Amino acid sequence: MDGPMASERPPSAEGRRAGPLIVTEDEALLDDLLRLCAAAGAEPEVHHSVPERRSGWEGAPLILVGDDAAARVRGAARRRGVLLVGRDQDDPGVWQRAVEIGADHVLLLPDGEQWLVDRIADAVEGVGRQALTVGVMGGRGGAGASTLACALAVTAARAGRRTMLIDGDPLGGGIDVLLGGEQAEGRRWPDFAASRGRVGGGALEESLPHLHALRVLSWDRGDTVAIPAEAMRAVLAAARRRGGVVVVDLPRRVDDSVAEALAQLDLGLLVVPAELRAVAAANRVASSVSMVLRDLRAVVRGPYAAGLDEQWVAAALGLPLAGELPMEHGLLEGVEKGLPPGSAVRGPLSRFCTAFWEQALTGGAVA
Repeated sequence: MDGPMASERPPSAEGRRAGPLIVTEDEALLDDLLRLCAAAGAEPEVHHSVPERRSGWEGAPLILVGDDAAARVRGAARRRGVLLVGRDQDDPGVWQRAVEIGADHVLLLPDGEQWLVDRIADAVEGVGRQALTVGVMGGRGGAGASTLACALAVTAARAGRRTMLIDGDPLGGGIDVLLGGEQAEGRRWPDFAASRGRVGGGALEESLPHLHALRVLSWDRGDTVAIPAEAMRAVLAAARRRGGVVVVDLPRRVDDSVAEALAQLDLGLLVVPAELRAVAAANRVASSVSMVLRDLRAVVRGPYAAGLDEQWVAAALGLPLAGELPMEHGLLEGVEKGLPPGSAVRGPLSRFCTAFWEQALTGGAVA
């Protein structure tokens, strides 16, 4: 160690990368950088100068060098991911010091705070392939959208995929009920309602209830809380950065929050009962959703009214057909016993969802 400010971070949790390296003796600047790291869900290592361990400098995902420490790191090995951070907007010498230490960027606070939070989160979490994100909504009330969303998440998790299920409908009663997890510990939507800017993906995932091998963001049993568009944007972006699959259960109405969710979907599934009134209602939903979401597909659910089949329903809606949602006897009884939709491995609903994921994750269901 190289001084009382230096600290080793504890061993990282499984699956979490090391945090950024901060090099500064400026206490006020350090306080700001620690605050920004916390906002990004990162645990930094702090030093006065270049760490004695070579790996401390070369292995850090991101290095934040205070302007006061530029001279002390001048001889360090050149590498990418070095940022020079200062506050003096009128100091032209900061650019020369950045060149001398091989910094990628010069960042002046407080103007660059949000950019820095994003950069820290990207570096710590890694910027890999984003999650395949699927939204499910009903063509009318009681269409079975929540059941399908839950079954898709359960089958994806059972196959070993990192899975997050997000309940985007505050009036839906809480999708955690379908998973038997209404009493499970973890954060719910009201905890994120004030979220602005960046939400750390790892911190989000670890804070949510863990049910049936997947993470669930649902509602508590209190008064309904609307989801601000900014919160929906931040939470969904964080969920997607973790990779795997994200399933979002959405209401039929398209408000600002739902529009934010639709903008982040790879594809949407519109569940439509095969009856004329349901098709008429679904057509209105499809018209509004299609204004935001490019890839919307119909999932048709029986029993069928006379003269209707799944191809007719999809054609009437002007949507590609994603498939026919099968009936599964004993589904409600299973939920009452703590068995969520999709948990019966050999059941028709599970087979439908498994086939969907096999096609989607090999590129067949995503245009």
